[in-house]
Amino acid sequence: MKTYDLIIIGAGPTGLVCAIEAQRRGLDYLVVEKGVLANSIYHFPTNMTFFSTSQNLEIGNTPFISHGDKPTRREALEYYRRIAEFWKLKIHLYEEVTGLEATPDAGYLLRTRKARYRTRTVIVATGYYDTPRLMNVPGEDLPKVKHYYDDAHPYIGQKVLVVGAANSACDVALETWYKGAEVTMAIRESTIYEKVKYWIRPNIENRIKEGSIKAHFNTVVREIREKEVDLLTPEGPLTLENDFVLAMTGYQPN
Repeated sequence: MKTYDLIIIGAGPTGLVCAIEAQRRGLDYLVVEKGVLANSIYHFPTNMTFFSTSQNLEIGNTPFISHGDKPTRREALEYYRRIAEFWKLKIHLYEEVTGLEATPDAGYLLRTRKARYRTRTVIVATGYYDTPRLMNVPGEDLPKVKHYYDDAHPYIGQKVLVVGAANSACDVALETWYKGAEVTMAIRESTIYEKVKYWIRPNIENRIKEGSIKAHFNTVVREIREKEVDLLTPEGPLTLENDFVLAMTGYQPN
């Protein structure tokens, strides 16, 4: 079995940067990725626009040209695909890592679902978008509960509970409301998150103020059932009719 100088786990932007640098230095390296190229970005909402400018997302000294002030998910996926293609990066996609252990020669043995590899060094670049922060409440495993948001279309005419009050939660609440959902927000804190982007905050606050989107502050979810959700509000327990729960509660490293 050959020994690599470096194996990089994860083919997102950080993993690609590491691969480019390894290639520049003449290292014998390999990138292993359990999903698609830029897997986390691929799972972003279909019509998402980044908060950052394209310049802040550039890697490998390669310009990222977008059609607007801020790039879209689709533009980012195409950009990182071209990066991998231009640099001819050595990437194994759809190869999930299942184990990693140190070896007596100060190296590592890395196992995936497809093969085993020996390497002198490992870089873990798996990001944090893969594992949602769970609410740990009964019913969270029901199919109607989503921790990833894709598109507003499935929620037309539905009673939707959005959990959270940061950028993603506010975006999701507004987009589903625009498409005809009956939206309620369950917010743990007493206000919308203070770092919500300046172009989103007035919109969500105005929708809440006028009553178009209902918001329960200082509130947590207690239980989720097929047609209802139980909340604990400052006024006491509250049961809502509900079709979908969109839990925009953030993510953590896997």
